Amino acid sequence: MIDAYEDPGTPDARGGWWYLRWLVRCQAGRCALGAVIASTWMVLLAATPYLMAKAIDEGLEPGDFGALTGWSAALFVVGSFNAWLSIMRHRTMTRVRMDANFRTVKVVVGHAVRLGAALSRRAGAGEVVTIGVGDVQTIAQALTVVGPGVGAVVAYLTIAGLLVSVSPLIAVVVLLGIPAIVVLVGPLLTRLQGTETEYRERQGVLTARIADLAGGLRVLNGLGGKGLVADAFHRDSQHLRAQGYRVGAVTSWVQALGVGLPTIFLSVVTWLAARLAAQGDITVGELVSVYGYVAVLVGPVAFWVECGYMLSRGVVAARRVVGFLRLQPMEDAGTRPAPAEPSVLHDPESGVRVRPGRLTALASAHPAETATVIDRLGRYTPSRTTWGEIPLDEIPLTEIRARILVADHEADLFADTLRNVVEGAGDAFRGAGNCATSHNEPADAIRPSKAPPEAQITQALHAAVADDIVQALPDALDSPVDAQGRNLSGGQRQRIRLARALAANPEILLAVEPTSALDAHTEARAADRLKHARNGRTTVVTTTSPLVLDRADTVLYLVDGKRVASGTHRQLLDTTPGYRELVARDTDSEEAVR
Repeated sequence: MIDAYEDPGTPDARGGWWYLRWLVRCQAGRCALGAVIASTWMVLLAATPYLMAKAIDEGLEPGDFGALTGWSAALFVVGSFNAWLSIMRHRTMTRVRMDANFRTVKVVVGHAVRLGAALSRRAGAGEVVTIGVGDVQTIAQALTVVGPGVGAVVAYLTIAGLLVSVSPLIAVVVLLGIPAIVVLVGPLLTRLQGTETEYRERQGVLTARIADLAGGLRVLNGLGGKGLVADAFHRDSQHLRAQGYRVGAVTSWVQALGVGLPTIFLSVVTWLAARLAAQGDITVGELVSVYGYVAVLVGPVAFWVECGYMLSRGVVAARRVVGFLRLQPMEDAGTRPAPAEPSVLHDPESGVRVRPGRLTALASAHPAETATVIDRLGRYTPSRTTWGEIPLDEIPLTEIRARILVADHEADLFADTLRNVVEGAGDAFRGAGNCATSHNEPADAIRPSKAPPEAQITQALHAAVADDIVQALPDALDSPVDAQGRNLSGGQRQRIRLARALAANPEILLAVEPTSALDAHTEARAADRLKHARNGRTTVVTTTSPLVLDRADTVLYLVDGKRVASGTHRQLLDTTPGYRELVARDTDSEEAVR
C-alpha cells in the first residue's frame, strides 16, 4: 500500500474510466490477488451444495455411515478454509481501497500545490472540499469490483457447468435467467449515473457557498443581509435535498431489484428442480444441490448489481477528480531576464500602462474587470502583457514572483503568531538586491535591506494602520492568529493582509481593493500611509474609493475592461462624467455608512 513518501505516479486524466483503470494498474498484483481469492471463495461456496448432495446420495440415503462421515468432514474442512479465505479477501480488498484512497489524495493535493496561487482562480473552494470529503471515498469503494466482481463471474461459470451435469434444462434456465436480471437493472444504473452527476454538481456549488458564508458572516451581519442570504441558501439546500431524494429513489430500486429478482428467480428454479425430482429425472441429493447452487448464485448476482452501482458512482467521482487534474498551472517557459531598471508594465488588452515609481489606481464600476487586469499584470493568466519591452510570458516565473506581488484582499491567512503572519511574506522577498530604489524616498520608508525584521514588521503594521490591532491583542506580535483570521474582524484581516504585502516590499505591488472593508476615517489614514510607505516604488491599487483615488499619482478609468480615461482624480472628476458618477456613488455610500 502506498506510503506517505511514495510517488503516487502520473494519473491517467483522459476520463473517469481511464482514471479508475490507472488506479487498478498501480496495484495490479494486489488486485489480481484479490480477484483470485474472491473467485476461489465464491467457487468453494458452490462446493458446499455439491458436498451436501454427495453426503445425501452416497451416505444418508443408502445408510452408509462411513461415507456420510467422510463427506461431512470434507464439508467442514472446505467451510473452514472458505471462512479463512473470506477474511483474506476482505483484508486484500481493504488494502486495495485504502491504496486508491491515499493515492487519489496525494494526486489531488500534489496538483493543488502545483497550481499554487492560481488554484483559487481556477477552482472553487467547494469543489476542492467535495472532492476531498466525498469523491475520494467513492472512487476507492468503486475498486471493489476487481475482487468480488471478478469472483462473481468465475462462480457463475463454474456453477453453470455443475448444473449441466445435473440437468441441462435447469442449466439453460440459469444461464439465460441471470443475465436477464442484470439487463433489467442496467437502465436503472444509467439513470443513477445521471442523477448522481447532477447531485454532485449541486453539492459542489452549495459547499462553496457555505465556505463563502462562513468567511463573510460578520460582514453580512453588519449590512443586515444575513436573512436574505440565509433564505437563498435555504432554497438551494432544498433543491439539493430534492435531488438527493431522486438519487435515493433510484438507488433503492437498484438495491431492491438486486436482491429481489435473484430471490424470485431462485424460487422458480427450485420449483422446476422439485418437479424434476418428483418425476425421477434427478435424485434427492441433486435437488438439494440445485437449490444450493442457485442460492449461492444469489450472491454473485447481488455483487454484480452492487458493483454496477458502485462503478456508476465511482465514474462520476473520478470525472470530477479528472476535471480538477486537467487544470494546468501557469506554464513557465521564460528564458529572458526581466528588466534591470524600473520599467513600464503594459497590458495591451485593457490599455493599462503602469509607469514605474508611481501609485496608480484602477477604477471600474465592475471590480471583476480591474481584478482581471491585475491577474494579467501579475502573470496569473496568459496575456500579451509586457514589462519594459519584454513579454511577461518570456520571463521566468520565479523572477516575476520575486519582484511582482499580487496582494488579494481575500488572500489566505494561515494560523500562526501575528509576527510570523506579517513576516512570512517578507521572507520571500528579503535579500532581493535587484529591487530598484528611488533617491527621493523618505528615510522611514520600508526597505528590507536597511531595516531589521522587527523594525520592518512594525513599519508595515503602522503603514497599514494596524497599530491598534497589535495593542489590543494580549501578547502583541506574539498573539496567535486563527486560520483565515477568524479571531479578527473583517477590517482587521484586511489591514493585516495589507501589512503583510508592505512587509514583503516587492519592487511592484499590485493590490486588489486593499481598503474596501475599512471605515472612511481608517481608510483615509491607510491611503496616506500607503502612498508614503511606497513612495518611489511601483504600486497599483484597484478601488473606487475617492479617499484612495485622491492620493494616487495616476487614475486609470476602465469601462468594460478597457481604459477610457486617465489622469489625476480631480482631473477625471472635471472631464469624465462616467467617472464622476462612479465616484459620487461611492461617496454617497461612505456618507451613508458614517
